[in-house]
Amino acid sequence: MSLLSVFAIYMVLGAFAGTLAGLFGIGGGLIIVPVLIFSFGAQGFGPEIAAHMAVGTSLATIVFTSISSIRSHQKHSAIRWDIFRPMTFGIVLGALVGAWTASLLSGPALELIIGVFVILVGCKMLLDVNPAPGRDVPGSPGLGAAGAGIGWASAIFGIGGGTLTVPYLSWCNVRMQHAVGTSAACGLPIAIAGALGNAWTGWSEPAIPEYSLGFIYLPALIGIILTSVLFARVGANLAHRLNAKVLKRVFAIMLLLVGLRFLLS
Repeated sequence: MSLLSVFAIYMVLGAFAGTLAGLFGIGGGLIIVPVLIFSFGAQGFGPEIAAHMAVGTSLATIVFTSISSIRSHQKHSAIRWDIFRPMTFGIVLGALVGAWTASLLSGPALELIIGVFVILVGCKMLLDVNPAPGRDVPGSPGLGAAGAGIGWASAIFGIGGGTLTVPYLSWCNVRMQHAVGTSAACGLPIAIAGALGNAWTGWSEPAIPEYSLGFIYLPALIGIILTSVLFARVGANLAHRLNAKVLKRVFAIMLLLVGLRFLLS
């Protein structure tokens, strides 16, 4: 398969991921990672690196998509910078440790962990389970610790952390609009630290394919970012025209099937 064909495939993937992200209001990483694992396997990437390449590449794409998201939320004054700043140090440290943790796992083990996480998110969406506000926003040490945990897990799963940050902030009595906006801002340091960590840990991996920076596959990165931001707007517009509850259930079932596919394989 030529490089041009590979690049075109990832532009289509970016359009698909962006549309679904805009349609369901979730981060693209939750969609991109499983699809990249499947596509990397089809390209002939070894099972020992396919999941790691998917996670690293997904985090690199989030660096670019999160900037657009931050600008959009900032226009509506929806980012709680007083919460973001204390969380950032923990997020960066946690994401770097998370990238290192992922590098210690075998490819199949990482796929299994991702599969379990996708199933849990699918169950949450299907059952519409959301934490009830139960406490106030903690001080800087508490926010830093929460950021470290969120950054660590996000770097392992290859996501921007929205599926973890939004429920946490909602639990802390942060208004949903502000929880979503602040979560979008937190996605940038997660993605930068996680991508750099994956580039570093994968640098000396002998099975890495051409056109890669460690565990970041550049044709996939460029193809996805060229189309995902544009199609996220398409998905957001579709969300206002279609039955949101039905779509959410369909997507949740799709996540469950994807997760089961990882577990069974």
